[in-house]
Amino acid sequence: MIAACMLLASPTTSAEEVIHVAYSERPPYMITQPDGTPGGLTGAPATAAFKHAGIPVQWHKVPTNRQLMMVKDHASPSCAIGWFNTPERRQYGKFTKPIYRDRSWVVLTNAAFAARNIGSLAELARQHDARVLVKDNYSYGELDAFMQHWQPVTAISTAPTLKMVQSVSKGMVDLMFVSDDEGHYIIEHHAGQQAPNLRLLQFKDMPRGMERYIMCGKSVPDEVIARLNKAITFK
Repeated sequence: MIAACMLLASPTTSAEEVIHVAYSERPPYMITQPDGTPGGLTGAPATAAFKHAGIPVQWHKVPTNRQLMMVKDHASPSCAIGWFNTPERRQYGKFTKPIYRDRSWVVLTNAAFAARNIGSLAELARQHDARVLVKDNYSYGELDAFMQHWQPVTAISTAPTLKMVQSVSKGMVDLMFVSDDEGHYIIEHHAGQQAPNLRLLQFKDMPRGMERYIMCGKSVPDEVIARLNKAITFK
């Protein structure tokens, strides 16, 4: 689905090449607004940055793997919202200043697994039979290294987050890592009948939440990145 909305800030910028900006519906980070632009914790500051920088935009509401394909495609200048800045992604992308920082990571699990009364990552690392659900092509920040050391049973999903939550609730997997913001939003607004069987586990040794950025392809001019950075108000 491609949103028809375009931001054309002024006559001096209207002739510029349009930047294709990709996002996916992911409350509370990105929530499509009535005008077709993304709102939410990362969507709103990204929308504001493009608007205030006077950069013409065409919004694309597409799955995450498609977002990566757009950024890697040098044929047209493209960006994606809310991604972590990792060494691997810097090989094919450019990053703006951060637009948001997660508060912390939490474990989203079901009642059966929560009954094990695990209180820390150190204890979780001893659960070698645990089944962990991870999103394809996602980074979990410092938890990536933790999971490599832990080596649990891992299932990789390309499904939307709410579909992944259903897998946890139904016991198809034991847990998934989510941000504190996203975990509480899911429980409060989207879990529905699944809510009674879901638990959020907060560990004292959990790494701090990561900063999120606008990630752009190499074909996006440095001048556009500089203008976005000037317009970003986070920090």
